[in-house]
Amino acid sequence: MPLDPTTLSNVLLLLTAWGGAFVLALWLSLIFWTYRDIRLRAKDNFMRILAVLVVAILFLPGVVIYLILRPPQTIEEEYQSTLEEEALLQTVEHSHHCPGCGIRVQDDWMVCPNCHTRLKKTCHHCSKAMELSWDLCAYCGTPVPGMRKESMTLDDALQPMPGDLEDLDNQ
Repeated sequence: MPLDPTTLSNVLLLLTAWGGAFVLALWLSLIFWTYRDIRLRAKDNFMRILAVLVVAILFLPGVVIYLILRPPQTIEEEYQSTLEEEALLQTVEHSHHCPGCGIRVQDDWMVCPNCHTRLKKTCHHCSKAMELSWDLCAYCGTPVPGMRKESMTLDDALQPMPGDLEDLDNQ
């Protein structure tokens, strides 16, 4: 069955039109995909426009270039990893370690069970735990006995301590 040249020409024209429509649809969909993808990965408008232009102008090589140069993480993934990092840093910063042996100790421990290093001291007035560096109790405001006050006058030094007044009343 011989093919007529006009039929062959029409079939070739139809296949070319179909192929051209497919390539045009692929090109537009890659531009649209690039726009959506770069929007999730970059906040900078210049980067967004540049990425879309590279794909629009260079077509398939532009997509390859975009895939090589695009940020590896989306903004959301970057934010989540930053939050995870912050959470890890806070747990590391808030976990207390013994200054003597370095093991992890709990906040309310007074003495390290491993090396017997004193971790906290007790307020002589309210009996609550105090940090070793504190000069007065944060709970009742009583100064630590024996601690020197920088701006104390002689009259202030001779005044009885708040805990001492209660001791005198009990006698």
